[in-house]
Amino acid sequence: MDIFFSDPDAIPLPPDDVRIQELRAEPWPDHRRVRVYLEITPFQQRPDGNIIIKDAEGQEVANVSIIETIDPKMEFTLHLRGPVRPGTYQVTATLFYQAKDEDQEAGALSSPDERKQRVVDQATTQFSIQLGYAE
Repeated sequence: MDIFFSDPDAIPLPPDDVRIQELRAEPWPDHRRVRVYLEITPFQQRPDGNIIIKDAEGQEVANVSIIETIDPKMEFTLHLRGPVRPGTYQVTATLFYQAKDEDQEAGALSSPDERKQRVVDQATTQFSIQLGYAE
């Protein structure tokens, strides 16, 4: 598989060396959506990933799955579920590869629960939502 990046000096890395370079999150003015920017190192094999947002109580309020990305620079808009509460939210990005076992290499199908993930990097950042009125 050939993957071409816009930076000719960027050297694609093998799976175990792929890392998250930047993770940012900014709430939209409506406080219902969050823009998440994720940048990873150039890669030889396309990685998978997850981004999860949790509120101040630790409840998951948004998530997105990344399946074999082709671009090391990604931007997502996640919509927050439930009532929006003021406070500090935590964003966690996990980068991983699906482990290949003999069955998968032979072409047999397995359910997502049966697949093993090899996590190569994880990063966390925070953002705050301040509502401008009393609730």
